[in-house]
Amino acid sequence: MENFGAALLARIAQEAPSVRLHFLHKLDKDSGPMRDGSVDLETGVVDKAIGPEVRTQALFRDRYIGVVRAGHPLTEGKVTLARFAAAEHVHISRRDNDKKPVDNALAALGLERKVTTTVGGFSAALALVRATDLVACVHERHTGNLYAGMHSFDIPLAIAPFTVSLLWHPRLDGDIAHRWLRGCVRDACGAEDLV
Repeated sequence: MENFGAALLARIAQEAPSVRLHFLHKLDKDSGPMRDGSVDLETGVVDKAIGPEVRTQALFRDRYIGVVRAGHPLTEGKVTLARFAAAEHVHISRRDNDKKPVDNALAALGLERKVTTTVGGFSAALALVRATDLVACVHERHTGNLYAGMHSFDIPLAIAPFTVSLLWHPRLDGDIAHRWLRGCVRDACGAEDLV
């Protein structure tokens, strides 16, 4: 929503001004809300937690980057693995114990981030980073508007890029309004970049 919501809302207002969208923060990967009809569409990275019946379509490729405030010590000189790991980090997690690819890549090298706080989403992490010396590891494209005016850098680890997809329940495949909404979301996210 933070990065693509404005473009989506502008298109909906132009084409269907009486349509109202409700953006929700997803607490877990469970497909139950799509099954029971309380959620029409989701976006996310497809993994084994997604129900096998759920339909998906790729929206965009993304990758992890590091973000710090302007003037942070990591804005000067090369961001080495040692400097990166030693910095104080904000961890973004829906659950306290969930590990991210950054943590797994560091662990494979016998290293660990110095996590001083955990928050539930990118917005909160980047708000803290903007006003402190914390480092956040975020999705580059997904959060682009949120870290405007801050310093971003390549994380000095080999972490594979990933695909963010649109997800929906198959009972909505043939629904004309739902197909239109899926197209609006794809366009707002720049899904043509994947072709």
